[in-house]
Amino acid sequence: MTQPRLFLHVQDPELSAQLMQSEIVRRFVVVRSSNTTPWSEQLLQQPCDLAFIQVDHESEADYQPLISSHLLAEMDFIFVSDGSAEPMLDELMRSGAGYHFRQPLDMSCILETLQDFYQQLSNIRQPADTKASMLDQFGLLVGSSRVMLKLYRTLRKVAVTDANVLVIGESGSGKELVANTLHLASYRAEQRFVAINCGALSPELVDSELFGHRKGAFTGALRDHQGVFTQAQGGTLFLDEITEMPTEQQVKLLRVLESGEFRPVGTDKTHQADVRVIAATNRDPQQAIAEGLLREDLYFRLAQFPVHVPPLRDRGSDISGLAQHFLAYRNAQEQQEKLLTEEAMQLIASHNWPGNVRELKHAIERAYILSDKQILPEHLLLNTEDTEADAQCLAEVPCGVPLDDLEKAAILNTLEQNAGNKTDTAQQLGISVKTLYNKLEKYQQTDQ
Repeated sequence: MTQPRLFLHVQDPELSAQLMQSEIVRRFVVVRSSNTTPWSEQLLQQPCDLAFIQVDHESEADYQPLISSHLLAEMDFIFVSDGSAEPMLDELMRSGAGYHFRQPLDMSCILETLQDFYQQLSNIRQPADTKASMLDQFGLLVGSSRVMLKLYRTLRKVAVTDANVLVIGESGSGKELVANTLHLASYRAEQRFVAINCGALSPELVDSELFGHRKGAFTGALRDHQGVFTQAQGGTLFLDEITEMPTEQQVKLLRVLESGEFRPVGTDKTHQADVRVIAATNRDPQQAIAEGLLREDLYFRLAQFPVHVPPLRDRGSDISGLAQHFLAYRNAQEQQEKLLTEEAMQLIASHNWPGNVRELKHAIERAYILSDKQILPEHLLLNTEDTEADAQCLAEVPCGVPLDDLEKAAILNTLEQNAGNKTDTAQQLGISVKTLYNKLEKYQQTDQ
């Protein structure tokens, strides 16, 4: 068991005694502040997992280093004060420092908060086992790195609210798992979780998919259809790839978020929406706004609480831990005892994982199929095949052909290879479905 480190900066002898006599504080490795240097400098020199700070109004300068350092991202803080106005402390709280308790202090609440942090920070490990995972879990998320434990605490707090959440993260990092975890930890968990990929919708069907339609509302509307706002009534609606939704539909979505009302296509009857909306994007929202892909007013509506999902490369030991986790579950399913060799683990740890957790999971699945008793480096089909394919592709590209013609040929040939499946085609080409539709419409107009 790894004991978390608690930094204590407390001037009040009575408060200090209460803390040190409590069972929960004795479970931490306690680091007491000294009078030789400001406590913020001490934290920079010996970072801990959690800091308990009694506010000293005579030393406001002690707080400034926190705002300009990495500590706020890597540590959690509990501040206690007499309640006097403290602008610098307010700035820290806006930056996500943690908790601020004011006099009169409720020690039971403070100790309960310490207990909560302890449970999140403690890493209890079982002996290595081919069918055992060593990673912590919150909802559908798995990981024990500092950034993941911080994400768990954030999700636990926002889950019990009805705030709209915008989940931001790279492809494959687990954005839908974050959304589903928020739903499971919310008061709406007994109701439905409905997910829709905004990038996979044809522009002419977005209204119908969102709000539903009545029979005969348009050509092909052979029966009534419930949109996702109706399907998710009382529950959670997850809008994936929100930046790929056409801007005209973004206006209609904004209207629903502002008024709570919507109308199915082909009817004048107004319906009241009772859903918690979680959206996701793998783009930088500000860049998407600048490029006209996301309305700024919709962004502010969706991002009442933005959540950033860390890429796998920033999750440290979670990389090897997740490899073992996926292997353990596959071993349990197949009643096997396959092992990852040390060389394979070294290769996994050194890989950059541009496809994040999804890429890692698929790599372990492929290696499991190819291996016998041990998974060797040659079983891990990472970037090698892609590099060879890229080299072959470059060799086959003709010279002197206009780029627009090359692009058109690539799109139409890929579409034909995928039997007209636009979602798979867009994914293989590395573009959004919305962009693919725009390109195809352009080619159709040019050919007429």
